Amino acid sequence: MKYIQLYNHNFISLSKIGLGCVTFGREIDEETSFKILDYAFEKGINWLDTAEGYGGGNAQLYRKKNLNVDDIREKTSLMNSSEIILGKWIESRNCRKDLVICTKVSSGNSPENIKKAIQSSLERLKVDHVEIYKLHSPDNSVPISESLSALSEIISYGLAKVIGCSNFNFVQLNESLKVSKKFNYPSFDIAQNPFSLVATETKNKLIPFCNVNNIFVTSYSPLAAGFLTGKYTKNDPFPKGSRFDIIPGHADIYFNKDNFKIVDDLQKLSRSLKIPNYKLAMSWVLSDTSIDSVIIGARKLQHIDNAISAMNSPLNENIINLIEKWLNKKTS
Repeated sequence: MKYIQLYNHNFISLSKIGLGCVTFGREIDEETSFKILDYAFEKGINWLDTAEGYGGGNAQLYRKKNLNVDDIREKTSLMNSSEIILGKWIESRNCRKDLVICTKVSSGNSPENIKKAIQSSLERLKVDHVEIYKLHSPDNSVPISESLSALSEIISYGLAKVIGCSNFNFVQLNESLKVSKKFNYPSFDIAQNPFSLVATETKNKLIPFCNVNNIFVTSYSPLAAGFLTGKYTKNDPFPKGSRFDIIPGHADIYFNKDNFKIVDDLQKLSRSLKIPNYKLAMSWVLSDTSIDSVIIGARKLQHIDNAISAMNSPLNENIINLIEKWLNKKTS
């Protein structure tokens, strides 16, 4: 496994591939989650990404409010199931010192809520601190200065080592850095956004801005929730048990003419090179030197092997240039 030190915090070293724990207690049960965690840890993945909103209860409200997705999985799963399962695993394996844990506040960015949320997350995770604490999404009802003030307190109390943001755009991240500088608050050290062949918007401004300002860049959904595997077609029913079958709202995000053209081109290249769709798509993300680390989701052990194989198989310049031509056609 490859490891990358967090900028400005060389005491934190993250695996190139992080394990997203969003599936725990929703798509996979506790027993399967433990197997996934054991295997990932065995393979050298030390960075675990979770959130208070991963699981039932408030997660459903969060997804409805911020993504306009009514996620049917949430209705029968345990509230905060991801953190609960992860906490049980950490306690049972006695491996806390070897982990980089990231969790997020999903239920609102007011100072009062942030302080309450971090305490609840730590209790569920059965730890006294996390390495990384993030705002899960922007909250336009709360000035960013107030959120950063609360996050500053969290760091001063030793509840988190560094802070970050998820799903912030360039304007929002730029504003947060200005506020941190003005009030001498800790600034976001890590930014997390979706990035894949069908989600490249952050390449224009956000990622270059992060690179210049020494903000660690992490991406998630390298396969666009499975869309890039080629298992979905415009007119056929979603495969039973697939991510889109469970969350039909994903189709609203990814189902359009340009994206299906990219999948078609990817399948042609896959057949030509005799490389699976998923490996090409994931290797393209992992080959991008402006991305520091990539978060993957896993419901099977094979998903971890697939990601590691993609990491160890960087695309050559000719393939990258060919793919860039597809993307340029999409944006032109």
